[in-house]
Amino acid sequence: MPFLLKPIVLYVVAIVLLRITGRRSLAQMTIAQTVMVISIGAIIVEPFADKDIIKTIIAASIYIVLLLLFEYLEFHFHFFEKIAVGREVIIIENGSFIPANLKKLKLTKAEIMTRVRQEGIPNLNYIEKGTLEPNGQFGFILKRGAEPIRVQDMEYLLNTILLKQHLIDKPINLVDELKKQQI
Repeated sequence: MPFLLKPIVLYVVAIVLLRITGRRSLAQMTIAQTVMVISIGAIIVEPFADKDIIKTIIAASIYIVLLLLFEYLEFHFHFFEKIAVGREVIIIENGSFIPANLKKLKLTKAEIMTRVRQEGIPNLNYIEKGTLEPNGQFGFILKRGAEPIRVQDMEYLLNTILLKQHLIDKPINLVDELKKQQI
């Protein structure tokens, strides 16, 4: 195969193989997916030294099959998911850090507080439970009263009060009302 055509073929094959695995940003990948992406990258470069593109495509395909097998086993067998991917780890409970888990994960309080602020949470006292998920993302469950109010909650409150007081004769739909006002 001509030298200039080889990288094009390898690139297209890599894209097709990675598309089979589904869409995820690197931050959301499991360990198995990250290993597969790194392995594919290393394998794609090899033909330039080895000169055998078929072996490269076969090797990359094997990694994809292994990834799909891991994902199948993770989905169908709880114990395999725990081994291969892991579980979420609680890092905040009732507004307080869990130091032992922070140490185990090698996370600092400053790193977590950065993420808390990025989520728009003013301080730890608002958090009932904070976790580090298997994909590396942080998850936060807010305490009762700290959650943002939703449109359906506001509609319920307004309609309950205003209908009870006979100030309106039919329920308000806030979304429609805001559209009418062009807000």
